Amino acid sequence: MVSTLVTQAIDRIRDRAGGYVLEIEGIRKEFPGVVALDDVQFRLRPGTVHALMGENGAGKSTLMKIIAGIYTPDRGTIRLRGEEVTLESPLDALERGIAMIHQELALMTWMTVAENIWIRREPRNRIGLIDHAEMTRKTRALFEQLGIEIDPTAEVSTLTVAQRQMVEIAKAVSFESDVLIMDEPTSAITETEVEHLFRIIRGLRAKGVGIVYITHKMNELFEIADEFSVFRDGSYVGTHASADVTRDDIIRMMVGREITEMFPKEEAEITDVILSVENLSLAGVFHDISFELRKGEILGLAGLVGSGRTNVAEAIFGVTPATSGTIRIDGRAVEIASPADAMREGMALLTEDRKDTGCFLQLSILENMQIAALMQGHTRAGFVDEAQIGALCEDMRKRLRVKTPDMEERIENLSGGNQQKVLIARWLLTRPRILILDEPTRGIDVGAKAEIHRLISRLAQDGVAVIMISSELPEVLGMSDRVMVMHEGHMTGILDRAEADQVKIMELAAR
Repeated sequence: MVSTLVTQAIDRIRDRAGGYVLEIEGIRKEFPGVVALDDVQFRLRPGTVHALMGENGAGKSTLMKIIAGIYTPDRGTIRLRGEEVTLESPLDALERGIAMIHQELALMTWMTVAENIWIRREPRNRIGLIDHAEMTRKTRALFEQLGIEIDPTAEVSTLTVAQRQMVEIAKAVSFESDVLIMDEPTSAITETEVEHLFRIIRGLRAKGVGIVYITHKMNELFEIADEFSVFRDGSYVGTHASADVTRDDIIRMMVGREITEMFPKEEAEITDVILSVENLSLAGVFHDISFELRKGEILGLAGLVGSGRTNVAEAIFGVTPATSGTIRIDGRAVEIASPADAMREGMALLTEDRKDTGCFLQLSILENMQIAALMQGHTRAGFVDEAQIGALCEDMRKRLRVKTPDMEERIENLSGGNQQKVLIARWLLTRPRILILDEPTRGIDVGAKAEIHRLISRLAQDGVAVIMISSELPEVLGMSDRVMVMHEGHMTGILDRAEADQVKIMELAAR
């Protein structure tokens, strides 16, 4: 009976809208110095998953923000269920049945999970006060429906990035929208959480929800999407059914060129031990972690969310110093009580969450890129050598293909992937001996991923020792000389490149 009603509802939408729940025609959007979208189109059918593909800066997120009422287009039309509409604000879009899960999470960390989900829609008791017990009950019911195991009364600040992502997803689902936009929903979660998300998506699709799915991950496209559209440099390239194309077809459409190697791992001479970690522990988080890292080596760090991968990296770098154990550099025991101590020892850390712990959003690209290098010098007669540091930053911008009108542009105006490139550039400018990369290609498009992988390989060839944390097993396997696997705060094994595969890593990660 329910499935019949759902089918009838979808049929009614298709009859009114000619088969589409959402239609975009001739949209143009300009920002100072940049044409973000130029005469683009997009159509979404009810009860389907439509993937939106393209390199960073292609215009995907800009179009979705227009659909979500965040931006106003300079020209063009939007039709919702066959009727032309003007979306004046995010609230207007929500009231019209459009919800969006943003790539950069926007939860209020000082509030509880339930308060974040039902903000401005809180249940009230008979005297008009917020009924917290009912709000918790509704959240538990929503989480049970979605298979999410998070305490509704927990403060968001205590959650991992992956857990926050699931809260964002639950919040969007709670609006019961006809159109649900997901912008890089799997950028911060592991393969196990991805499967969970896909179960949720399939359930929503079966109920007639039209889902726009923005991703850079090819495997996700073929697993979950019914069709896809490709944008390049702010222009619409084309739309195809997923079953009609190959991975290489999509890449050619996205970047306008062939990418023959996604993981250009090049041979590097692996020499002396530069970093040695012995019985490193952080009370209540991880225990007795021991490993060695050599010059020229790329050590992959794998494990499910909550395994302690990021915590180990942050302890080594002094963000949250370990409570016991020993760190040696070049055989010499060192005390790393702060990131400044780590930087003096030649370390650099690209953090997992660029918004909360990476970018200074109100500052320019130049200021964000140069800030770590300035701590190491680049001064003349006591003053910053603006010409020298500016030239270095501009060279790094070109090497990493950061798309921006100029270096004075505020970093908050860049796409997520371009923000990530700026942060990578920041640490490369310090010329580190030990480089720790936590999800280095999170939110990075397919073309830039290959470039960053190539850059990591070149750094290893130059003798830099690299620790690379990634939730993408193909990335770990493709780039690592060895793979260290963690589970619930313990190291469960280290695999050489020749013996490592996805099955062995998952067996160690799930112990």
